[in-house]
Amino acid sequence: MREYVIMTDSCADLTAAEVADLNLCVVPLSYVMDDITYVNNPDHSELDPKEFFRRVGDGAMCSTSAVSVGAFADAMRPILAEGKDILYIAFSGALSTTYQSACIAADDLRAEFPDATIEVIDSLSASRGQGLLVYYAVQEKNKGKTLQEVAQFTRELIPHNIHWFTVADLNQLKRGGRISAATALVGTMLNIKPVLRVNETGHLESVSKSRGIKAALTELVNQMEKTGRKPLADQTVLICHADCEDYVDFVSKLLRERFGVTDIRAEYIGPVIGSHTGLGTLGLFFIGEHR
Repeated sequence: MREYVIMTDSCADLTAAEVADLNLCVVPLSYVMDDITYVNNPDHSELDPKEFFRRVGDGAMCSTSAVSVGAFADAMRPILAEGKDILYIAFSGALSTTYQSACIAADDLRAEFPDATIEVIDSLSASRGQGLLVYYAVQEKNKGKTLQEVAQFTRELIPHNIHWFTVADLNQLKRGGRISAATALVGTMLNIKPVLRVNETGHLESVSKSRGIKAALTELVNQMEKTGRKPLADQTVLICHADCEDYVDFVSKLLRERFGVTDIRAEYIGPVIGSHTGLGTLGLFFIGEHR
């Protein structure tokens, strides 16, 4: 069996330590803030996430860009040249062209390395939801599974990879064109917080609204109770947050008290998604019966 590398992109929002522990190759996306381009490396070497969200909260303009075909080719070629294969798990193709760029690069490289296997999977996932999918793929690889077996496992897990979000700052959603100015104004006045999910097609979808952030955070946990794969206490749960560690503490306490969950891994949401959601975003990721 040929050796293979599991690759993902920085939208998985895995930390540098997690990347090293999982032995991953991560292709970084980039973003532009106040006319300066930053590379979103897992170690946040170019801009600390706390500083990033401070600037976003102060109204800094930020835009993002997908990984180019050339960047993927440059990342994949050295691995293939070593005689190794690649399994790449991509940021949702419904939210970015990153997946499509990876597919084009893979097609080009198959002609250059005809004996190589390059599998590109659309995770239909985002942030640490994508990271959770990658985490489970690595666990299968570590059991000695082949690339094809891990690819099949990953594709079968995608419909069970659950994402729930809430967003505290409606003005950032307004700036990104996700909601109207009137909706942002009324929602802010009434302290309304949206409850969202990533749906079956990999799109972000607003499901309901809660009055106040604690009610919204509680609803995320309620959704895990409704659809999470039992026993919930055995789950590895990932959380992303936009500089709101008090929200993380609130949700983690609920998970421990209500379900007995002990494996809770929280980290900052990355700048690519954080550019659109702003401060006070929290996402909860787990394995469930269905999205």
